[in-house]
Amino acid sequence: MLGFIKKGLNKTLENIKVILPQKVDKIDKETLEEILLESDVPYEIVEEIIYYLPPQDKVKKEDVKRVLKSYFIYKNEEKNLKSQPFVELIIGVNGAGKTTTIAKLANNYKKEGKKVLLGASDTFRAAAIEQLKRWADKLEIPIVYTQQNHDPSAVAFDTITSAISKKTDNVIIDTAGRLHNQTNLANELKKIVRICDKAYSGAPHRKILILDGTQGNSAINQAKAFNEIVGVDAIIITKLDGTAKGGSLFGVARELKLPISHVGVGESADDLIEFNPDEYIETILNAIFINSEN
Repeated sequence: MLGFIKKGLNKTLENIKVILPQKVDKIDKETLEEILLESDVPYEIVEEIIYYLPPQDKVKKEDVKRVLKSYFIYKNEEKNLKSQPFVELIIGVNGAGKTTTIAKLANNYKKEGKKVLLGASDTFRAAAIEQLKRWADKLEIPIVYTQQNHDPSAVAFDTITSAISKKTDNVIIDTAGRLHNQTNLANELKKIVRICDKAYSGAPHRKILILDGTQGNSAINQAKAFNEIVGVDAIIITKLDGTAKGGSLFGVARELKLPISHVGVGESADDLIEFNPDEYIETILNAIFINSEN
């Protein structure tokens, strides 16, 4: 698994090597601060990290690891995981990679032997429906869709009722890429959530926000707005392999106090991996400290 995380953090690790060409047994705090800032760890978090390290000028790997791990201690409620179907609603702005992430998530479930159904509730753009249909065809996964401008809540309702009748394990519903400052679209998203619950009490069981990893910490305010609208349960970070801002995950975890469930590390259907904070931190520290595995 470390190999997949390393792939996603490749550009971040390259940046570390520029700042610190040779690995060290102990790192001075000034260099560590520079590495963290260049990796897009928010300034206030960098200051906290330095503050909570031992008072010596140079610190060991275990000291840094202890402090970094504290940022991923959040309440991770897994609600109604045994529900059948287990309904997930995917939200986020245009361009974040929602449709591709839905396909990757569906592919993961299919590989686990689960029956999956997709719902194309992004009816504002015909291209969004077509893109999800193409992925469904490629992965040989059924999909419920309709014409552009049809009521997205109706599509969500039909998807869930179909999944119930067919004894489907997992339902993944797409939504329009909405800007968080557009009130009418926010209201539409709330309506979809209400209709999901009418179709199947308790649904959606998980609302997943897709954040573009290349945006770094600028995505945090966007995430806070979505969380206020519908209450986000988990986050997926996309395009992690395309950015040197791998440290921004510390800001996401600290500010939102929500679990990062997966990270996207490539373009293929298999390039969505479950996020493990320990592996993530270990990969970053392995680029700094000599007393670590390659």
